[in-house]
Amino acid sequence: MKAMSEEAEEIKKLLAFKKRLEKRIEKLNSELKDMQTMLETVNSILLSKGFKRAEIAKTPQPAEMPPPPKEGVAVPPAEEFREIIPLNTVTGEPLAKMYVGENSLKVVLDKNKEFNVNTPPFNQFLVERVLARMQEKDSELAKDGKLKPEQIFSYKIVREGDLIREIMVKNIDSERLKELKSSIRWTLEKMYEKMKSQS
Repeated sequence: MKAMSEEAEEIKKLLAFKKRLEKRIEKLNSELKDMQTMLETVNSILLSKGFKRAEIAKTPQPAEMPPPPKEGVAVPPAEEFREIIPLNTVTGEPLAKMYVGENSLKVVLDKNKEFNVNTPPFNQFLVERVLARMQEKDSELAKDGKLKPEQIFSYKIVREGDLIREIMVKNIDSERLKELKSSIRWTLEKMYEKMKSQS
């Protein structure tokens, strides 16, 4: 009997602990939703104040692109792409195609979707937190003499007005390719969700 009463007491304690966990999870979920709402608000304010940096603010049209450096091309010719990766939503909706070269890539966005450069989280996440940071990191390595200037990570956003047509990147390794594939797909999917909700 004693063993049974001890077991019952233990179950009672576990049930009480379970309730506390459930309440805590509910509270955290509520806080998370509030923070996401605040983040969206901050993003909107930043966009309204012209929060644009790097090359995205005034990207020249494709015809005005500067010539590539002597020791590498920004985007290899089509025959040099070793892999073509479709970037789709979780439901299979096409977002873009990623053309992967030896140490570069080109992302061609789906022509049937109007990806606007001002739609979050393109600037705030992909440009500011991914592309610009990779470039800054390589620039620091070059300053320290650990990387040649022509090996610095660089990117180009090709636009028609506010619409993004292509994202060109050079000087990447397999690790960065993996990160870029994931980051670009996630960004485009979030942009597509916003576009659908606004239409």
